Amino acid sequence: MASDTISFARGAPSADILPREAVRDAASVALTEDWEKALSYGTGIGHPGLCEWIAERHGGLEAGQVMVANGSLEAGWMLFEHLLEPGDRVVVEQPTYDRTLLMLQRLGVELVPVSLEDDGLDVAALEAALAKGPIKLAHVIPNFHNPAGCTLSAAKRVRLVELAAEHGFWIFEDDPYRELPFEGEALETMLSIDKADRVVHASSFSKTVSPGVRVGYLAGPGAEIAKLAKRANETYISPNMLAEAVVLELCRSGGLDRNIDFVKDALRARRDALVEALNEQIPEAEFVVPGGGYFLWLDLAEGTDTTTLLAEAKGEGVAFVAGPDFMIEGGTNSLRLSFASVPPDRISEGVGRIARALERIRAGSPA
Repeated sequence: MASDTISFARGAPSADILPREAVRDAASVALTEDWEKALSYGTGIGHPGLCEWIAERHGGLEAGQVMVANGSLEAGWMLFEHLLEPGDRVVVEQPTYDRTLLMLQRLGVELVPVSLEDDGLDVAALEAALAKGPIKLAHVIPNFHNPAGCTLSAAKRVRLVELAAEHGFWIFEDDPYRELPFEGEALETMLSIDKADRVVHASSFSKTVSPGVRVGYLAGPGAEIAKLAKRANETYISPNMLAEAVVLELCRSGGLDRNIDFVKDALRARRDALVEALNEQIPEAEFVVPGGGYFLWLDLAEGTDTTTLLAEAKGEGVAFVAGPDFMIEGGTNSLRLSFASVPPDRISEGVGRIARALERIRAGSPA
């Protein structure tokens, strides 16, 4: 791979938009004012002050409905282990986050694929799946989907919560991008709509502070959160209290909201640059313009093999993730681009490299 590779592959911000000074200042305050909690073991819920802040941020939650973990991915794994047994039928969006597929496959559940539409999960397809037998859990990424970029509509959120109550399945609302809408406010969470205690919500400070802090959380019915906190305590005593104390100081001081505003502006500029470059250089590409978050999912002409394209693109000095990684089957003519990881002045060149690789494989003359 070329030494100056432009990578659209990683779902992480480039270093130029990481809040180094804000985190440094928050760490200094945390180690001055909250050092005993920061440097000690906690319990399975994580930092109680951060639980309280998250509950208030969501509005209407009790602190006992929140547990903080070492990133939302770990929290999701604990939830899956807690709720699922081999053979359980689990709905997964298609496409969906690749690590979700890996975790669920490891648990031996039966994956029930449900396609995505421009406004999120195909509810009619979910209802058809329910008609074929009980569903134990539905994994849903509602905002600025990874990898698809779409957002679940308000009407579909209401209907999914109704179906969960009616049929008794869990909704895992996997929502790490909720704080990053480029226009307006994010839609109401399914957790806030839920009156039947069937929704567990997950989110993360990886996207609003930085991936390196490894702080995420679960919020949901108090009884289930208590069971999960006990499991966490038995697994690792407590999550990283130092990181959580730093994040809490950012939250309390207003540093988090200032960084969110900055990051949203930076990501919006990158999204716009990517959309413009694709329209100019790969006009066949079909995609939903994401209203926030990190990712854009695009479909190329039928017959395109994006795994082959990726191998050719790496030689050109550009990387992305091929569609099949996010699918139970299919996705061969699709790919995911992360615009978070590429500064705006490099995006057009990166898309140009993909376009050149695409031309070569179609001409039958790979490099």
